[in-house]
Amino acid sequence: MYTASEKLSSANITDIMQTAYIDYSMSVIISRALPDARDGLKPVQRRILYAMLREGLVHNRPYDKCAGVVGEVLKNYHPHGDASVYDTLARLAQTWVMRYPLIDPQGNFGSIDGDPPAAYRYTECRLNELAEELLRDIEEDTVDFVANYKESTTEPTILPAALPNLLMNGSTGIAVGMATNIPPHNLHEIIDAATAIIDRPSISLDELCSVIRGPDFPTGGVISGREGILSYLKTGRGLLRVRGKAHTEETKGGMEQIVITEIPYNVNRATLVTRIADLVSDKEIDGIRDLRDESDENTRIVIELKRGEQAKVVINQLFKKTQLENSFGVTLLAIDKKRPKQMNIRELLDCYIEHRREVITRRTKFRLRQAEDRAHVLEGYIIALDNLDDFVKIIRASTNREDAKQRLMAKYPLSERQTDAILELRLYQLTGLERDRIEKEYLELMKLIEELKGILESEEKLLALIKKELLDMKAKYPSPRLTEIEAAAGEFRMEDVIPNEGCVITVSHHGFIKRTPVADYRSQRRGGKGVIGAETYEEDFVEHLFTASTHDFILFFTNKGQCLAKKVYDVPEGTRASKGKSVSSFLRLNDGESIASMLCVKDFAEDRFLVTATKAGIIKKSALSDYANATREGGLIGINLDEKDTVIGTVLTTGENELILVSNQGLAVRFREQDPESGEILFRATGRATAGVTGMRFKLKSDFLQSIEVVDHQAKFLVASEAGLGVRTRFEDYRLINRGGSGVWAIDLPEDGSIRLAGALSVSESDEIMLLTAKGQSIRCPVKDIRETNRGAKGVRLVTLEPGDKLLSVARIVETDEEQAATASSQPAEPTA
Repeated sequence: MYTASEKLSSANITDIMQTAYIDYSMSVIISRALPDARDGLKPVQRRILYAMLREGLVHNRPYDKCAGVVGEVLKNYHPHGDASVYDTLARLAQTWVMRYPLIDPQGNFGSIDGDPPAAYRYTECRLNELAEELLRDIEEDTVDFVANYKESTTEPTILPAALPNLLMNGSTGIAVGMATNIPPHNLHEIIDAATAIIDRPSISLDELCSVIRGPDFPTGGVISGREGILSYLKTGRGLLRVRGKAHTEETKGGMEQIVITEIPYNVNRATLVTRIADLVSDKEIDGIRDLRDESDENTRIVIELKRGEQAKVVINQLFKKTQLENSFGVTLLAIDKKRPKQMNIRELLDCYIEHRREVITRRTKFRLRQAEDRAHVLEGYIIALDNLDDFVKIIRASTNREDAKQRLMAKYPLSERQTDAILELRLYQLTGLERDRIEKEYLELMKLIEELKGILESEEKLLALIKKELLDMKAKYPSPRLTEIEAAAGEFRMEDVIPNEGCVITVSHHGFIKRTPVADYRSQRRGGKGVIGAETYEEDFVEHLFTASTHDFILFFTNKGQCLAKKVYDVPEGTRASKGKSVSSFLRLNDGESIASMLCVKDFAEDRFLVTATKAGIIKKSALSDYANATREGGLIGINLDEKDTVIGTVLTTGENELILVSNQGLAVRFREQDPESGEILFRATGRATAGVTGMRFKLKSDFLQSIEVVDHQAKFLVASEAGLGVRTRFEDYRLINRGGSGVWAIDLPEDGSIRLAGALSVSESDEIMLLTAKGQSIRCPVKDIRETNRGAKGVRLVTLEPGDKLLSVARIVETDEEQAATASSQPAEPTA
């Protein structure tokens, strides 16, 4: 029966269960299972450390019973079971769990073999000095405090955390619908990464990954491969393969034994030994004669081998069949601004740095208030000492303290705070010696106030202070790396798994790039109709064509003078008829920037030079080695350009070559880099980020530089027009002149400008060329089929064009070593004598 005072309401059980489950889930996620990204602690861990600080259990004081700590935590901060508190306390002290233990234990706190700690009435503990760094300055209003569960006292919502605890110690937790598994890292590497971000906020994720090598487990071991490490550092999730360390020793009897000295993180040592014993007894691993666990606080598992057995084979079997090789799945999930969030390494470090910025700002404001208050009191003291006789007279004439206070405030410019402090002065403080001390203290306080205000007013000083304190921590706590990182078995360079083969690289006018095997283009006779080389889209066409080998570097020069370098195999592969992928997704280009020239090099040799040519006829020469860093994401400045000028081409020279420039109207200039007789340098190299010199002057204002080539006297010079006609002639037919001339005719083009130059290049008799038209037609043609003509002629037909089509570009096809070897092997053998 219900009483009249009870209030009843009807509700759907589904709604009640849903609301209750959501409340429970959020409680588990926020207040139990997941660490905070700022101090890296779960609520129970934070409460244990704070309770020990309140109890005075610091590193330089005697140990006290763990029972007292557990009781204090339960009594004031964490109203849950004592087992949960004690298990957490023990874990914070275990050296095989924590890379940097926060609690200094005394007694039996368990073992790596899975033995549980002794009861808390037997064990003792105190804070480690390193844990005190997490609590440092907590009394200086650095963090917020809230009432405890029974509102009898307060507890911190977060710790000041002078050290990046989340990353240096890691964390594990399973909440509702999510889990975190953060490995411990080396303290010095984390501090170096944090200071690098402070120094260079724009630092890239790749650069941070080179500072933080990977996890540093307290149990040591070896991490196989960098792939999993880079994955979790960049995305917040990855899978690591961790191996124990084992070496071989020779016994007195001349036989060999394997000694395991380190095991993977989170692996039970006793379970590992039992597993090895089971495999031996089940005859799954042969060759083991005896197995002993000689471990103390250090691991030493001895495996004696039968005579003649190979240790390496047995070790590989142990890696395969036991937890001597184990996986560690990383999930960088933590509470950020009261929400669970998966973050990469940069985001976690940013959370920590922002937390330290807030802590130091609040600490500085607190110290400033303290200093200003003390300075205010000292100013009152100085007024009193300057008028000591009158002060004594007023005080003696007053009836009581309040009367004296009012009289002093009425006659002198004193605040209530100053007057109270003066009335509490003792007689000895009126001596001359004390006056000097007060004045000295006041001057020091004024310097301190100025310094504190400077920190609050300057972001640079605030960040410098954060960096200094981190570097002080780094010097204070030496931390050699325990876990090694090595290349994974079977981990190859990309060059080891990608065949070195010829390919054609095309870039469309609208910025689509692709790499296509040369074999996809069939060889045809001169004048053929060709095959579809690239699918074209509305108003788009192939603008650049380049041939290279997959293992080479390809340098991309943009129309704005920027240089970027990639491996050829990094270029997205596509079929002959595919559109390709956007250059903007492959290269980092700015607005209005497009690819102007591409150049293939095997390496960045110091005895080679890059010559860059611009539309305005400007050329610039720089050492190839200056561009070695162009492989970084943003590339390098290749040439300084005038506002309306653009890059049209780039060539590679030895410093002693001849160069030929061809204009859009068909004029050519041939000149030398160096005089072969006198050795005088006619075309000097300059720094990378500089402007060039005049290479060609134009007779017509509408003319501009179209092409640049290196002269090869063993080859011929092929010049092609948009009409599909070409002139192949000797380089000697172009007379040598000085750089900066207007040139001679290379090909006969109409004076009305209706047909212009399509391209020019150096070719040999055995070469094949690739011709591409604006409509995407392509043809592969042997050079020997192109009849030689005189310079300035109209030329012979290279490709038959459809109505409305025009020749767009011409490029030479190069054969790789593999293709040449295949060609040689297909030829019939020479008859023997």
